[in-house]
Amino acid sequence: MSQPRYGIWIPVYGNCGAMNHPLEPRDASYLRAKTLIQLAEECGFTTTLIAEHIINPRNQEFEQLETWTTAAALAEATKSIEIIAAVKPLLFHPVVLAKMALGIDAISGGRFAVNVVSAWFMPELQKSGIPFLPHDERYRYSQEWIKVVKALWSGERVNFQGKYFAINDLCLRPRSVAQPHPRVYVGGESEAAKELAALEADVFFLNGRPLDVVKEAIASLRNRTRTQSKPLRFALSAFVIARSTDAQAQAEYEYLLELTKQDDRSELLKGVEPEVVMFKNMAKYPGVGSNGGTAAGLVGSYDTVAARIANFLGVGIDTFMLQFQPFPTEMKRFSQEVMPRVRSLELVT
Repeated sequence: MSQPRYGIWIPVYGNCGAMNHPLEPRDASYLRAKTLIQLAEECGFTTTLIAEHIINPRNQEFEQLETWTTAAALAEATKSIEIIAAVKPLLFHPVVLAKMALGIDAISGGRFAVNVVSAWFMPELQKSGIPFLPHDERYRYSQEWIKVVKALWSGERVNFQGKYFAINDLCLRPRSVAQPHPRVYVGGESEAAKELAALEADVFFLNGRPLDVVKEAIASLRNRTRTQSKPLRFALSAFVIARSTDAQAQAEYEYLLELTKQDDRSELLKGVEPEVVMFKNMAKYPGVGSNGGTAAGLVGSYDTVAARIANFLGVGIDTFMLQFQPFPTEMKRFSQEVMPRVRSLELVT
């Protein structure tokens, strides 16, 4: 069994679970992000993800943390943790993004990565006057966009002529600290997303799903044509509720589920692009948390959660990007109670 990597979602929307938890007021500030990531480092977490939106998809009157300025600041505020910034290619010209990424790569000493997401929330682009391309075309755009970014990260002079971009005799300095370039994550549940990941990603991000669904998705990705020399790795999103007993964890799950039902999701759902598979699947996997949340099944006693993590490791997941609520309390609980149990299972294996 491989050594797991644990990460946290930065609560860029305010909270990762219920928006109005009595012990966790909605807060999308940089100060909160900084405090959480520094605590995560202390607790043994090795990576973090900063999702990207221009406006809060639940309500544009709510605060929304900006991804790329936050990533640069967190690179300076941390020592060892990998910092993954999500990026929607439609928002950034690849030359501009490649240069920004190289800057954060340098600040972090090679700890920076990007998560390419091809956008699903229409209003933030439409309100900004940015064309929102059809679903599959967004992925074709993203593939060409990634090719340009990687070429510029190589340090060589780039000449590129494609459908969307034309780059002429351009090189960027300084060169990347991370070699051969910052790690590229790709997420999504559609065939177009999986094809993009197989061709261009270092790591494929799966939304929280039951073990058998995850196993099938990994098998599908491994059977696809791959242009990268290294094998594709896999990361899983999950919302964790761990307690001393399964019954206690289930009770907490029911409590959080009731709180989330009080959240107004009408604006979010109205803004979802109809072809986005993740939202088509929502009815199959109700629960707490974003990006599949509790559908991954990391709800139960400390031993139960540890065993389920071990099962995911066994089918090929090596990175777990986790959500908690209240975040600091539950993140520390996971570090103290679940991480050691997973290590014990690894020793037995």
